[in-house]
Amino acid sequence: MKPFSAEDSAQTQPVSEPAGFVLGSNILTLDGELPVEFLNVGDRIITRDAGMVVLRDVNVIEVECPMVWIMGGSLGHDKPEDDTYLLASQKVLVRDWRAKALTQQKQALVLAESLVDGEFIRLVGHQRITIFQLVFDASHIVYVDGLELACEQNQTSIELAA
Repeated sequence: MKPFSAEDSAQTQPVSEPAGFVLGSNILTLDGELPVEFLNVGDRIITRDAGMVVLRDVNVIEVECPMVWIMGGSLGHDKPEDDTYLLASQKVLVRDWRAKALTQQKQALVLAESLVDGEFIRLVGHQRITIFQLVFDASHIVYVDGLELACEQNQTSIELAA
């Protein structure tokens, strides 16, 4: 079976919105979960697609963009671990009925805004926030607050085992 890549999902076209993780997002590292604002160049980040990878840089920017609120546990057991805010344009790896419903695939990278149901996952409008952009040598799926989120580098594809 062909490996899954970001180009395989209908919901993964490049978007004009910024990419990154909000202040307080917990990133899974070799040293355990750490808030994104505590990460440093050289930290070892755990990824779904490549195991451990080295963080090359962290860019911190202030943006105004649409946000999505996700109630803790609404995407599966401990997914996310607690209520979480994501950029509406954040790509989320889903591997359950949602992937099948949205893309006819067993797993898919979908925009957070495509998961909105109005109750457990809601659009909260444009917010002015600080985001942290993690820079790696390639694109990866990172564990953030119990979710599997895309961290893309220059729109390269993310290869996942089927």
